[in-house]
Amino acid sequence: MLGDEEQERDFQRFLRRVDDIANLVQGLSSPDSAVNAKAIAEAEKRLHDQETNKEEESKTTVNRTVINTRASDVANAEAVNADGFLAMLEKDAKERAKQRKRNEHLANALKEKGNDAFRKGDYVRAIQRYTEGLEKLRNKQELYTNRAQAYLKVHEYEKAIGDCEWALKARQCYEKILQIDPQKESLFKDCMNEVNLEEKRMRDEERAMKEVQSGKLAALSIKELLQKLHKPDQNVLYYAGGIRLLAGTVKDCTEQTLFRTNNGFSILGDNEIVRGGFCAESKNAAEVDLSVSLLLLWQAVCAGNEENQRLLLTHPDVSAQLPKLLSSGVSEIQKETLALIYLYSENENGRRLLVRHLDLTKWLQVLMMFVSSTDARASSAMNILADLTQEERFKTQCRVMLSTDVLPLFTQLLTSAKLVNQAALARCIGIMGNLCADGVIRMQMAECKECWQGCLKLVDEYFDVSTSNYQECLFAVLGLMMNLLLESNVIIQYFAVDISGRCMSLLRDKDGRIVTRAIGVLSRILPASSSAVEEVVKGGVVKKMIKFLKAGGQTTCNYGIKTLSICTRSNRQAQEDLVKSDKGFSVLLKLLDSENEMIVGNAALCLGQCLVVPGAATSLLNSSVVMILLKHAGGDARRTSVQENAAIALGKLCVAEPRHIFQLRKLNGLAILNSSMKYVHSI
Repeated sequence: MLGDEEQERDFQRFLRRVDDIANLVQGLSSPDSAVNAKAIAEAEKRLHDQETNKEEESKTTVNRTVINTRASDVANAEAVNADGFLAMLEKDAKERAKQRKRNEHLANALKEKGNDAFRKGDYVRAIQRYTEGLEKLRNKQELYTNRAQAYLKVHEYEKAIGDCEWALKARQCYEKILQIDPQKESLFKDCMNEVNLEEKRMRDEERAMKEVQSGKLAALSIKELLQKLHKPDQNVLYYAGGIRLLAGTVKDCTEQTLFRTNNGFSILGDNEIVRGGFCAESKNAAEVDLSVSLLLLWQAVCAGNEENQRLLLTHPDVSAQLPKLLSSGVSEIQKETLALIYLYSENENGRRLLVRHLDLTKWLQVLMMFVSSTDARASSAMNILADLTQEERFKTQCRVMLSTDVLPLFTQLLTSAKLVNQAALARCIGIMGNLCADGVIRMQMAECKECWQGCLKLVDEYFDVSTSNYQECLFAVLGLMMNLLLESNVIIQYFAVDISGRCMSLLRDKDGRIVTRAIGVLSRILPASSSAVEEVVKGGVVKKMIKFLKAGGQTTCNYGIKTLSICTRSNRQAQEDLVKSDKGFSVLLKLLDSENEMIVGNAALCLGQCLVVPGAATSLLNSSVVMILLKHAGGDARRTSVQENAAIALGKLCVAEPRHIFQLRKLNGLAILNSSMKYVHSI
């Protein structure tokens, strides 16, 4: 084991080496030929020096950052160019990565042994284990900070300070990594977050030590209460009462820190009566009181305190019991467990702790069950779920039990919408819709026949229920259906006629949000089934869409014109209905001037499809249609599909009514039309 001074010198050498390598890599990639040549010469010199000093280099510690000189082409350093140098860097990095992975595994195991000894109060053994871990992996920051805490416990203050200073110098390394490779910004952010939290922990503990030394009553009472709670062989109610007193004493960050530094989290591990009552499968009244007291205490000590949050979640009994407490059926325990979890989920650091230290595969199912609750538990559970869906790792874990456990429960909630907490159900449906951003989850849901049946049942019941909460459920279901319709499968084809029929009924609703989403669902379901297209055309969909296009906003117009373009693509009645409903194509011409290219492209497509109707092209003779289409076909549009649709419509227009060619000539557009004729296969 290196001494403190030698450790410091070695670390400073490492930092200088990082600087050198960074500057060298930047020079090799510099556009300045002089800088680049200088860097290549420097690289060649380094390789030559390393070859001649191989014996001396072999004495460095195993984790030093060195360039591997064993490659066969190193002998002729003069022939090595920048590419060869970088290739050797990469090869050496891979070799060192393998060794580091092995060392990391060993260091982690020793860290856990040290943590276990620390929790038991055996600080000497904890220091020994952390030190052994550092011998395996000298730059593992947690080992330094953990050992520093252990040194504080045995009053080795200088050593504690040394370890903390060493760990915090990692900031310089992380900043240098970002300079070398800006693509590592996410990694840099995570690393810097860890360093910042460590700095905060140290400041908090320094301030807490001053409070104790100054004899502050609050500081002393924390220590005194913890000592009483460690008194053995008392009954459950004694501990429950003491824990509640302790929770009431914790008011600020200093008291939270004193709880931690006085081994407050060891209450659960060291006291068999407390642990037994908290972990009991079937709890009596006293054990319920004890569990609630612990949950209230942890809320008090963890609120806004990232280090305490981390320590609590890494306690094996806590991580194992949280899902069981949520499923306990005891409302008071569930309420306080939800409140504790929400402390984590409402901020980014807390969510990271949850997904990093807990198995969340069952949490979507467990939290979803609270939709049936009529009290605040339902809202709390949905708040947590909404927060967790921001984490990609949570979405990945949700995949595991989605089909077997989650979807059957979700379907049951949909079909029981009248009986459950409708405000919570609306949020739950929205959360499931957000989870559909994950392709695997979306595919599983879209292939679930029962899920589609549940959605349709909820829509049907809407016409019998007039509450605002049920209206929110319908709005959420339509959004979910739109997301699921990004998929294409036989189940969707099977339900296409039913889904489109329900949407047609909803077009009469007074709530504009629901009408817009119903049109959105139509725009995505109709491509799945020609039978669905026939049914909605018979139901007057064209006339309804023209009405909405005249008065609707951009979102409604986007969905509406897409619906029309699908219907007029292959249905002659739809083409004729559009010509009758939109006299002189006034609505389509207005849409062709939209700033939204999706709307423009579908409007051009729709227009071109309707020009087969006799008299349709003639009705456009006195309009600006040629100029508008020419503008889009000539390349003003960024989307190729918009150019193609405009060119096709322009070609069909001139074929259906040759008099439009005169206008085309005036605008010098024949060349554009000729070049675009390759798109017009049907003329």
